[in-house]
Amino acid sequence: SKLNIPDLPLGGFSPGPATTAPPTPAEEEEAAPAAQEKTLFTLTLKSFDAAAKPKIIKEIKSMLGLSLVESKKFVEGAPKLMKEGVPKDEGEKIVEVMKGLGGVVGMD
Repeated sequence: SKLNIPDLPLGGFSPGPATTAPPTPAEEEEAAPAAQEKTLFTLTLKSFDAAAKPKIIKEIKSMLGLSLVESKKFVEGAPKLMKEGVPKDEGEKIVEVMKGLGGVVGMD
């Protein structure tokens, strides 16, 4: 009287991390150049011209979706992290806009 049920591995059917073979040296060499060419950047408001503070606050408010009070505190707390994981072209546009308004933004 066999039930035709396959043997279960120890621990049952628990979903665990899939194990994969370690990358071969050739795969590691291919991944290295991709890691050197950075595609996503972090934008930091480093400083700003005191005369341009209202313009900077308005731009931060629209860019980050903060309230006016939060934007003011953000700008006054410079240097501060603005955005993470920004593509290069978008980051360069933001840097240019802020530079035009009198702000200094670092792209790392």
